[in-house]
Amino acid sequence: MPIRHCIVHLIDKKPDGTPAVLHARDSELSSSQAMENLLADLNESYNAKQGKAWGLFHEESGAYPFSGWLKQYLDGEKDFTAFSRQAVEQLQKLMEESNLATGGHVLLAHYQQGMTDYLAIALLHHSEGVTVTEALDVAPAKHLDLGQLHLAARINISEWQNNKQSKQYISFIRGKNGKKVSDYFRDFIGCQEGVDAPSETRTLLKAFSDFVESEDLPEEQARAKTDTLVDYASSQAKIGEPMTLEDLSGLIDEDRPRAFYEHIRNKDYGLAPEFPADKRTLNQFRRFTGRAEGLSISFESHLLGSAIEYDEARDMLIIRQLPTQLKDQLKRRKD
Repeated sequence: MPIRHCIVHLIDKKPDGTPAVLHARDSELSSSQAMENLLADLNESYNAKQGKAWGLFHEESGAYPFSGWLKQYLDGEKDFTAFSRQAVEQLQKLMEESNLATGGHVLLAHYQQGMTDYLAIALLHHSEGVTVTEALDVAPAKHLDLGQLHLAARINISEWQNNKQSKQYISFIRGKNGKKVSDYFRDFIGCQEGVDAPSETRTLLKAFSDFVESEDLPEEQARAKTDTLVDYASSQAKIGEPMTLEDLSGLIDEDRPRAFYEHIRNKDYGLAPEFPADKRTLNQFRRFTGRAEGLSISFESHLLGSAIEYDEARDMLIIRQLPTQLKDQLKRRKD
């Protein structure tokens, strides 16, 4: 993971309305193994965060100047240190306007992964710990707590520059429970949401369920294809990359690699060709199965509580919205 440029500034700010004090570094950090380790750990922690949002820059304006400064840096009009100083001064200003905001170390890193350039921005905090010294004494020690990463964003610079139609080249950690104090960080980046990952993931899973039903697959094949979908989506989420429908279709059916892709297009589910997976939605998508004395039941776990209810006291399943094929068979039997 080559690091092109990296710097850390400090904004000293208490959540009590007092002014924020900026301690700006005047030069980039030198490349080191410690820096490589920090960025790798940051990416791992960031990728593991649930509830991220994906989007694009607002049009550059006085309210959202960050994208313009980034462009100036990339065009060589200013160096990385000057760009980072402008950015962190803007963040300091927005922190002061948000009284409950807490300061911290602001990391900005321009790095390359594969053939893609990224800019990572994160507000880092320390946690108190202990260490054993060379003299075998126990002493207090501070360390960066990447497990408590609440304010961070990652910009896919390559996609921003090369794909003008993209609406998902920025990802950021979304605040919980509606409008939160952390919204100032999103406004600092100047990002608007362009892709609703939970909604897109739910639509994909609905399309997959319809596909499995239309193919009338045996239970073992259906379960295997479900596992393939979840494994692929989870692995993409783990590395912070979106799912691609064509790649997923090829994995689901190697003999007919475009079958699932064509099913999605023909039914017009409105899915984008690629989008980020929502891990929380994926975790709910598993199959319950059971066989006994000529009875075989199988359904995806996300249907439990809606189309399917389990009455434990009476040892019963209540199934609504029966498959059309099953209803037709039952009607013929009744006739």
